Amino acid sequence: MRARDLAVDFPAVTLDSSALEAAKLLAEQDLPGLILVGDDGRPLSILPGTQVLRLAVPAYCQDDPALARVVDEAHADGFLRQLGGKTVRECLPEQPRELPVTDAKATVLELAALMARTRSPLVAVMDDEGLLIGAVTLQSLLDHTLRP
Repeated sequence: MRARDLAVDFPAVTLDSSALEAAKLLAEQDLPGLILVGDDGRPLSILPGTQVLRLAVPAYCQDDPALARVVDEAHADGFLRQLGGKTVRECLPEQPRELPVTDAKATVLELAALMARTRSPLVAVMDDEGLLIGAVTLQSLLDHTLRP
């Protein structure tokens, strides 16, 4: 089986998309991450859900997890609202990393190796012109490979 056979339509966001709307999209569609595309429709990055969380979690709680315990429950439950007017651009990691993108001919093992190497639960699949045709999730990859 090839990447093109496992790829499904997948939502994409742009650099200027609202981070809060991206978080809502992750939650509503139960997605492991989002594909970030440029104006030309080509993938720029994969935005794992944890990167959206990282932007919303106060830095002092990330630096010292014990400080998260001192925040009362009502405020702790609403931490995602702090995304407010922030954009997806602000969610990107400071250090660029290998982009989990492959062509439509990649095998299941190539997909698995790319996911493992990039620590991404999502791989964008491109056509021969470099345009996004869909994505393969870790869940669908595991479902396929574990099927008897």
